[in-house]
Amino acid sequence: MKHIALLRAVNVGAHQMVAMADLRALLTRLGFDEPQSLLQSGNLVFGAAGPSARALELRLESAARTRLGLDTPWYVRTGAEWRSVITQNPFRREADRDPGHLHVMFLKRTPERARVAALQAAITGPELVRAGVRHLYITYPDGAGRSRLTNAVIERAIGITGTARNWNTVQKLHALVKG
Repeated sequence: MKHIALLRAVNVGAHQMVAMADLRALLTRLGFDEPQSLLQSGNLVFGAAGPSARALELRLESAARTRLGLDTPWYVRTGAEWRSVITQNPFRREADRDPGHLHVMFLKRTPERARVAALQAAITGPELVRAGVRHLYITYPDGAGRSRLTNAVIERAIGITGTARNWNTVQKLHALVKG
């Protein structure tokens, strides 16, 4: 079964530098099938049988820490879960018109409705947020770089860490999973 793994905050400036070749080699050493990477920001696709996505996250976090000295959260989804992220997108028009300004923030668990509602109510700019299962869809009409709705603000509001990818990257990873 194909899986997608996203690493949080790697290769940003001089922070948590890691070569994608090293990550692919790590996955190969751990016995995963056909590891591939996309871009330099910690996006991986690989085959694995058996363990749940959560069990894979724990195993990969531990292996990266001990073998690569990389201490960062991993967010793993099955190919089916990734397809669901795409099909359940509440911002289809934005995805077609401006995919670089639509982001999906992948989370360790499903956010509580009340916390998502409080986050939505606190937004002062043009951004919109909708919750999915272990992820948020976020539109940034003026761009994420100019927004006050940063990942840190979102994480504080919902009480869960995450890592975001724009819709273009979400689609490219989906294409890799499909083969």
